[in-house]
Amino acid sequence: MKATFQPLSFVLMVLVATETNAQLRTSKYEVGANIGTYIYQGDLTPNRFGSLKTMQPGLGLYGTRYLSSSWGIRANLSFARLKGDDAKYNTPAYRQQRNFNFRTPVLELSAVAVWKPFADNYVKEGKGTLSPYLFGGAGVSMLRVRRDASAFNAAYFAEEPAVITGLATDLARRTPRLLPVIPVGAGVQYGLTDQWFLHLETTYRYSFSDYIDGFSRAANPNRKDKYYNISVGATFKFGKSNSWKCPPVR
Repeated sequence: MKATFQPLSFVLMVLVATETNAQLRTSKYEVGANIGTYIYQGDLTPNRFGSLKTMQPGLGLYGTRYLSSSWGIRANLSFARLKGDDAKYNTPAYRQQRNFNFRTPVLELSAVAVWKPFADNYVKEGKGTLSPYLFGGAGVSMLRVRRDASAFNAAYFAEEPAVITGLATDLARRTPRLLPVIPVGAGVQYGLTDQWFLHLETTYRYSFSDYIDGFSRAANPNRKDKYYNISVGATFKFGKSNSWKCPPVR
């Protein structure tokens, strides 16, 4: 019996040690800041994905509460500018004649769910770890759109009355002040220490308006305006360190 008990005790100790090591230790909370560039995507750019010619600066602050090793809830506050300008592009030729432009500051508040798909692959999130993540949620952007059609060449569009009547309709319509958005994105964190991390991420905003740039009927009313940003920043993790149980390794 004693000879049987000793090997069994050894196996149990190994299992307990394995179970202990199969826990991810990470802080409950993190706060961060980032800076980057914001790119408008809409009627006043020839590229469907926006243009670097009118990119604008922005910065953001955020805080995250982790619910498990893989999932967290993050609140974001962003300050930025958006800009579009037909005159920046020589092709198609009509853009130089249409000459619409706009600019607006953006104050955005949002809440997103954060998912780290590979969080259970390492025991401790800290120095030297590379942690990709995805996120999505909902938010609202506060805008103050300044549009300008003063350089519009009406003679050039004399045979396109829809553009002229569309412009009259657009100028008679108020631009949005509060804009619901759906932010989705991806990023990666790299641990400098157990508490300090660098991150790189991009966020794409789906909107429900074609008037971020102040124009719709005179341009392309069939496609909503959007914007996105690419940013880099720093994250600080703090609070009581938690152990999240990972799936057992067999």
